[in-house]
Amino acid sequence: MRILLLVLAGVVLVYLAALVALAVFQRRLIYPGAAWAGEPARDRFAPPGTEAITLTTADGERLFALWRPPRPGCGVVVSFHGNGSRPEPHAARFVADPWRRAGWGVLAPAYRGYPGSTGSPSEAGLIRDGMAAVAAAMERASGAPILLHGHSLGAAVAVAMAGRVSSIGLYLEAPFDSLTHAVRLHVPLAPPWLLRDTFRSDRRIRGGTEPVLIVQGTDDPVVPAKLARALAAAAGPRARFELVPGDHVSIFGIRDREAEAAFRGRVGPACLAADGVVP
Repeated sequence: MRILLLVLAGVVLVYLAALVALAVFQRRLIYPGAAWAGEPARDRFAPPGTEAITLTTADGERLFALWRPPRPGCGVVVSFHGNGSRPEPHAARFVADPWRRAGWGVLAPAYRGYPGSTGSPSEAGLIRDGMAAVAAAMERASGAPILLHGHSLGAAVAVAMAGRVSSIGLYLEAPFDSLTHAVRLHVPLAPPWLLRDTFRSDRRIRGGTEPVLIVQGTDDPVVPAKLARALAAAAGPRARFELVPGDHVSIFGIRDREAEAAFRGRVGPACLAADGVVP
């Protein structure tokens, strides 16, 4: 009996130690792409067709971002990357066809604490970063319609923006309904109250009116399809859910042509998208 009690005590101690580690280091796990020193990265670059700019958030952080203005009267995609990613692939994607041909602009920021940006990431911090990105897009392209886009964690930032700013829609790839539910799937023994950043997109997306396009991979080991389906259900009939072959990364951009065509109709007649080459 004494040996059994010692074994049980050891298991409890290991579990408690694991909880302490999760409590202390959880943001390093949630935001693995962050550069915690906050120093500008030397490898930041602007993909062809974009320029590097600096955004200043409401709480004084400076963010690296990539920008391309839209054609007159056209829309801007404000794009938020995933937790282990960076803005360059997003910016390069939205200055290529079909977005380029239709005259869209793009603004893609790097979150606080990520290479090129100052600060340390948190849910509240990323929401401030999102607000700074939308404000910059509105300032640089006054009157341009805003399309909010996000991949994975970036989808949660986009959803948070939709409840705070005016937009023509949400284009979400591999989104989760809440970080609480995503963590529960991967770390089932972790108590929900331990999580400091919950990203409850399922609550934030309710009550909106803008259309929502959700694209989810069939074989996503990071964000299972049921979490994306739950977010679509929370959005209600305005959501269109597309389940496509692929994993968490391979679906990136797979429905761009359909998405651009769908949201272009909400930009307005001032955007005359030509079939010729867009400068």
